[in-house]
Amino acid sequence: MPLNGNSSERSKGRWWVAPLLVLAAVAVLAAFVSRKNDPVEVRTAKVQQGKIRSVISTNGKIEPLNNFEAHAPLPASIRRVLVKEGAAVRKGQLLVVLDDATVRAQAARALADLKTAQADLAASERGGTQEEVLSLEPQLVKARTDRDAAQRNLDALKRLEAEGAASAGEVLEAQNTLTRANAQLEFLEQKKARRYSKGEIAGVEARRDQATAAYAAAQDTLAKTNVRAPFDGLVYSLPAKQGGFVAAGDLLLQVADLTKVQVRAFVDEPDVARLSVSDPIEISWDAVPGRIWQAKVTSVPSSVTPHSSRNVGETTSILDNKDLKLLPNVNVGVTIIAAERDNVLVVPREAVRNDDSKPYVLQIVGHELKRRDVETALSSLTQVEVTRGLSANDLIAVGSVNGKPLGEGMQVKFQNK
Repeated sequence: MPLNGNSSERSKGRWWVAPLLVLAAVAVLAAFVSRKNDPVEVRTAKVQQGKIRSVISTNGKIEPLNNFEAHAPLPASIRRVLVKEGAAVRKGQLLVVLDDATVRAQAARALADLKTAQADLAASERGGTQEEVLSLEPQLVKARTDRDAAQRNLDALKRLEAEGAASAGEVLEAQNTLTRANAQLEFLEQKKARRYSKGEIAGVEARRDQATAAYAAAQDTLAKTNVRAPFDGLVYSLPAKQGGFVAAGDLLLQVADLTKVQVRAFVDEPDVARLSVSDPIEISWDAVPGRIWQAKVTSVPSSVTPHSSRNVGETTSILDNKDLKLLPNVNVGVTIIAAERDNVLVVPREAVRNDDSKPYVLQIVGHELKRRDVETALSSLTQVEVTRGLSANDLIAVGSVNGKPLGEGMQVKFQNK
């Protein structure tokens, strides 16, 4: 009995707990609902009127526009190196001298072969060598004399025959003598004029041409053993070392006129179609912070090729580089301005949303978000051009401060700007 009495007393003492729990739950729910309807703090922006640029950002490389590379024309030792890397040189200045003993010997042999071929050709044109020509002339003189004497003898016998003082047989014999004299003279004249056949003459001309080419090649090689600057420029690469040995084709030095350089930019495939000749281009180089070089696109890609892990099209531009700051083969940053418009309405890119591919923004009217469908045009990394749906100075929501999704009809709070 005492046990049952205690239980009853405890139950009577807790009758008020349940109502308190219900009241607490209601209070929490009310607070939650109240908080849910609290204004959301948002980041805002005003629609501005200004400039927008659609750009293509990529990388590129500086190349000499007017470049000269000297290569060893034959295996040789380097006798003298007369310049240092980075030196400014003048047109015609002697830069590197190679040992030319071997090529001089080659040139001498080629010259001897050429002179022999020229002599043979001259002999063919004269009808033989000088000795042959000199020995043939007396024979021609004698043949002409014999022919003339035979002609006179024949004429005399014909007159005598008419007078009955010579027989027909004597006249016939004189005629035969004249025929033999004419034949001998014609043979000697043909021998002088056409001693060589067409095939023999063609062979002599071929040997002459071959000897001429060999001598010209030897002279060219000899000239290349003395490397001279072809124009005013800068020695930007100098592998040649005095006293060293080079194989045929080894690079000796590189000279460039760096007052103008070319930048070759590598544009990713999706952006290639946006390029046009004369697009403005800006070049930057990490080695010269803050410096921007201005130029225009001079050529657009005609194909797309693999480059490292990218598929790119190559475009080129010409840059003024009178202070010689840009050096060959350096890597630079490239910004190509594919389109640019001034005095247009622009909004932050983050403020433009898409619903079923239809762009819209959330305009702040009072403290409430209103959806405004818009039409857009150019876009940059940070801004979008709006062509319809907004006016200058309209206030729009960029995003919530706490990351909460925004939607039409939401109440917001913000700091006035």
